[in-house]
Amino acid sequence: MSDSYDIDVNGDGQADNVTVVHDSDGTETMVADTDDDGRADMVAVDTDGDGDAEHVAYDTDGDGKLDSVVSDTDNDGYADRLATDTNADGLVDTVAVDRDEDGRIDAAVQDTDYDGRADTVLVDSDSDGVTDTAGRDLDEDGDIDVVNVDRDEDGTVDTTVYSGDGVTKPQ
Repeated sequence: MSDSYDIDVNGDGQADNVTVVHDSDGTETMVADTDDDGRADMVAVDTDGDGDAEHVAYDTDGDGKLDSVVSDTDNDGYADRLATDTNADGLVDTVAVDRDEDGRIDAAVQDTDYDGRADTVLVDSDSDGVTDTAGRDLDEDGDIDVVNVDRDEDGTVDTTVYSGDGVTKPQ
């Protein structure tokens, strides 16, 4: 069963076409066309039917493709996971997660060269908002080749570990 509404979901003063689908398992999916082009600009999914969306997808660049998904699976009001397609090829390029559920993103995996494989890993191990460990795939073979660690959190790399067969090795 579905219901259609004309409400302003993006705050621009214009009524947006919103359709809400009610599934038999209690899941509700809201699809909003905020620019009246006939394509979804936002999709929100409430998997447990409590009125709070656990997953919201956005078309952030207006190309008609949903390219960013924010998930709040524990309904605490903070994003637990953010997945983004930064180059509009339909593949997720960055995933950021809040592993300890404190409301701060503390790990991210990125595909910065858009080849479909992660090549950068960033970790904030103590949730202070500063990256403590960063890994990078230098030769694009899918394996992390170098890891930089800032143990004393002064913003300067204290330890560099080389592994794999990346193009950069210690001399």
